[in-house]
Formats: sequence, C-alpha cells, structure tokens
Amino acid sequence: MQNKTLPRGDFRLGTLLRVTIMSVLALSLALTCISCGTPDIKPEKIDLFWPLPPDEPKIRYIEAFQSNFDIGDVSGSFTRELFGEERLVMLKKPYGVAVDRENRVYVTDIGRVFVFDKANRKLSTIGDAPGMGKLKVPIGIAISQAGKVYVSDSVSDRVFVYDKNGKYLSSIGAGKDFENPSGLAIDEKRQRIYIADSKLHNVQAFSLDGKRLLTIGKRGTGQGEFNFPTSIAVDSTGNLYVADTITARIQVFDPEGNYTRTIGELSDSPGNFVRPKGIGFDSEDHMYVVDTAFQNVQIFDKNGKLLLFFGAGGWSGPGLFMIPAGLTVDHEDRIYVVDQLNKRVQIFQYLGEKWKRKQAGQPAQ
Repeated sequence: MQNKTLPRGDFRLGTLLRVTIMSVLALSLALTCISCGTPDIKPEKIDLFWPLPPDEPKIRYIEAFQSNFDIGDVSGSFTRELFGEERLVMLKKPYGVAVDRENRVYVTDIGRVFVFDKANRKLSTIGDAPGMGKLKVPIGIAISQAGKVYVSDSVSDRVFVYDKNGKYLSSIGAGKDFENPSGLAIDEKRQRIYIADSKLHNVQAFSLDGKRLLTIGKRGTGQGEFNFPTSIAVDSTGNLYVADTITARIQVFDPEGNYTRTIGELSDSPGNFVRPKGIGFDSEDHMYVVDTAFQNVQIFDKNGKLLLFFGAGGWSGPGLFMIPAGLTVDHEDRIYVVDQLNKRVQIFQYLGEKWKRKQAGQPAQ
C-alpha cells in the first residue's frame, strides 16, 4: 500500500460526493425491492473504491448484510424454529464481529451472537438459550484457529467459551476478575487471549483454557495507562494494540506486556483519533482502526504512518457509517465493519498482494 499525503480538508468529506450518489442509487433499488415484496432480488453490483481515480484502488466495497434475507436465508428454517413462522430477523444493536475459517460471520448483538453463514444460506444464533452460557450484553468476540468462540459479556462480567456449533463449554473470569470486559484478541502462537476491561482500565491475558497470565495497565493518561480501553488486536509478531478510547490513541505492547509506543493523539487531523474503537490487521500487517467520531476507518503501516482512510458519516448507503464499532479482517483480507446505528455489517476488500495472486490464479503464500 503506497504512502500518500492526504489533504486535511478531504479527511471526512473526500469521498462523500461519490458515496452519496451511490447511496441514492442503492436507496432507489431498495425501494424497488420493497415495493415488489420479493426479498431475494439482488441489487445491481456497486463499484466503489478508495482512493478515487486516477489513484490505484486499494479498498473496494463488497456488500452489507443485516438480516437473514441478505444471506439468502429465505427458507424460513431459522425463523420458524424461533417464532413458528417465517419472518425477517435483523440485527438490532450490533457491536463486535469475528470471522471463522469457514467464512461464517459472527456478530454480537443484544442477548445473543448472530452467525451469518452465507455459503449455506443459514442464519443461526449462539448464547440465547436458557442455562449456562446465556448471554446478556455480549460485546467482544474472537475465534481461535481450533474453532472455539470467545464472547465477552459486560453484564455477566466474564468471557464465555463455545464450540464451533454454539455449544457452551466454559467461561473465563470469576469474582472481580472483570467489571466490564469488552475487546478480545487471540495470540495463537502463544495460545493466549487478551481481554480489555473498560472499567478496570486494563488488559488481562489468560491462557486459552482460562489461566491468568498477566495484567497490563491501570487508569491514567501516561504511557502504558488507559482511559476506557475498548477494542484490541494482535499483529503477526504478537504485539498487542489497544484502542485507548477516551485518551484517543492506540497503545502498543510487546508480547511480554511492555509498552513500546503510541500511535495518534486527540485531534481531528488525519492519522489521529477522537474515539478509536475496532482494530484489525490484514495479511501485510496494515492496521485498520475504526473511529466512531470520524465515522471512518483509517489504515496505517507497520510504523504507524497513515496510508489511507475510507468511509464517511451517513445513513444506509455503501461506505457510509453511523457509529461504527467493531472491526475484523479475515484470512482473505476482507474487512468487516460493524455499522451500529445502521444495524448492519459492511464488508470491504483490501486489494493487496494476496488478492492479486488470487485473481491471477496463483497459490497464496
């Protein structure tokens, strides 16, 4: 991804005109579908890229989904099981997102986790059945390579663990281990999970089977201190990145929990933040950071230099966000952004080397 100097005035408005035009087209198509009452009609494919021509595109808008109909689940199997009849089931207040190796998309919502399985046209849920493993307010979510699903619950004050079929297995946390667990990140190499706590103002590391390993940080504004940390992520070398949301910065720690550097500060200029939240990394270790205030996603290189941003504030149109929250990047460099008030997940593609090899029919490296 080529570095590029970005004009200050274009930070939140540079792509707004084109996005708005595409939004009008999308809205017209949506209204047409509604009027004909056929939920499986597919809208015309939208070509939307960042940056705009004549620059080489790096990010492409793919699609968005918010209901069972969006993934082709119109058979009624899920909705009949839940409600005894076919009906539209939509996201209500989504927050966190994760993707497994089978490309199933997991989204935390009120009292449950939705699992969107587009390949099999199936929508299912985790954590809404009575008994052990019942979710109240799930926030963060992470999935191990073994297929275990980890979900933080800010009311139950623990992290629930499920198998790939949604069966409850165990939980992490007891007593006062947590007060408001939020973001989760898994370090596969070290077989550990990091858990951010927005009220304790720290990040705790546990083994994947629940043994406490270390605690990072305390409340404050100094280096290695936090003020309501929310989302976290681990890069390919095991470094931990923490969205220190109220202090408006990303703090970086090595695998031993030592502070190493800070990216960004409180400012409305490119490369800085106002309310950073979701974080993720692609296969080239570019860092993607959602900013709820900017209503966009910023992309940084390994050294913390801003490369590009995409998105703008708005209702419903492609590439428009209203209070974006969680973010993840899958093994194919697809970027998933939870668009909270628009009640959907938007999907984008990083057009990097992995994508180019796939388009050329070459094996992944």
